[in-house]
Amino acid sequence: MERPEAEEVNSSECENMAGTKKMSEEFEANAMDSLVDMPLATIDIKDDCGITDVPQVNLERSEENEYKDQIKKKKKYKDYQPNYFLSIPITNKEVTKGIKILQNAVIQQDKRLAKAMTGDGSFHITLLVMKLNDDEVNIGIDALLELKPFIDEILQGKHLILPFEGVDTFRNQVGFVKLAEGDHMNPLLEIAEAAKRTFQEKGILAGESRSFKPHLTFMKLSQVPWLWKVGVKKIDPKFYEKFISHRFGEEMLHRIDLCSMLKKKQSNGYYHCESSIVIGDKNGGEPDDAELVKLSKRLVENAVLKAVQQYLEETQNKHKPGDGSTVKTEEADRNGTDNDNRK
Repeated sequence: MERPEAEEVNSSECENMAGTKKMSEEFEANAMDSLVDMPLATIDIKDDCGITDVPQVNLERSEENEYKDQIKKKKKYKDYQPNYFLSIPITNKEVTKGIKILQNAVIQQDKRLAKAMTGDGSFHITLLVMKLNDDEVNIGIDALLELKPFIDEILQGKHLILPFEGVDTFRNQVGFVKLAEGDHMNPLLEIAEAAKRTFQEKGILAGESRSFKPHLTFMKLSQVPWLWKVGVKKIDPKFYEKFISHRFGEEMLHRIDLCSMLKKKQSNGYYHCESSIVIGDKNGGEPDDAELVKLSKRLVENAVLKAVQQYLEETQNKHKPGDGSTVKTEEADRNGTDNDNRK
């Protein structure tokens, strides 16, 4: 009689494990679908936000616990879903040309990956991510402008050259060109930390607890949902093995942009830019005319808004109940003027 009972227990356990496994698989599929429509910067920084691109199964832990952990991570990410970021645009033709060669090499091995590639107009390094509502965009612009003197102090008049060498992935989901190690890393990390501090002091929800890992994304699987559905769940390392130690060139830090992840991109493929600061001398590049006009317009709007607010405050103070001193003073001034005119 003991044997059937044992079999019933084992059968029940198997059913539970099967159910848990099915839930885990469904979660993985849903997780990928939910990431499909997220913009480049959102996807690229998931590591910094503590979110995995594809839930991984830890064989040393039960599938049930793993599933619960993934639910917690997903909830954490929903609680903090950034919609703006600080971007270092990558415009050096040597670098962008090298990345296009890399992308074409991958596509030749699997043409299905063509739409997973990042457009060359969008190449950038994400310096900081943040969440801004409509009323906080102006605060974000002010924070960016306040960041410039801190960067100037860190660089002390020197150019910051960013060399790119080699290729890697985040969990075989996001392919990126690596920033080579060297003396440039410390000032870049200091700038990232100064940016985080400056924005947070303004009350902006910016940055994450995990360390800053600068990288240049060239492809991401989550950009193409049907790849997951047809079984393409990872970037095969053999696709980029010839570029593991490839030198892509250097980019001089010349500009930092405050960009939107959700607004429509510019005609050149780059993100919608709210404001920019130029780093060092201006030979490295400047915001285009459209961005300068936009910034000027916003500054004028801010000035007008402040003037209106000041006028309303002064008007309200003059008409406070029980305070007739202002009116009396004005009447006295008018009487004095009339008397002078009669003389």
